[in-house]
Amino acid sequence: MKYYTEDHVWVEIRGDEATVGISQYAVDELGEIDYIELPLEDEDIIVGDDIGLLESASDSLSIYAPLSGTIVAVNEELESEPTLINDSPEEKGWICKINNIDDSELADMMNETSYKKHLRTINKRSSKLHK
Repeated sequence: MKYYTEDHVWVEIRGDEATVGISQYAVDELGEIDYIELPLEDEDIIVGDDIGLLESASDSLSIYAPLSGTIVAVNEELESEPTLINDSPEEKGWICKINNIDDSELADMMNETSYKKHLRTINKRSSKLHK
């Protein structure tokens, strides 16, 4: 099951490991990503820690840890091919994997249905601003 943060980071839990990436919405807002700063493997993190950075020609996005734990893997393919995130943000464009997670922190995230409602709220607000 996938969970999402308000910062457009997704988490997919498989067993005791969480895979982390950014949502399609974030990719659409950023445009084509040309640089990524990946987190460090074996780093212990706490929810809200700055664990990476994405940059495009028009904007940048800091990636904040959605869960506490230990980073056990990073998607090294992204260093040479950051556009993988554009092509497949919620599959091949994953950013890192975290172990030793605290499942109780998932309660602060949205499931896919709630996240889609959240996006509709954002889109309504932005469309009102552009009228």
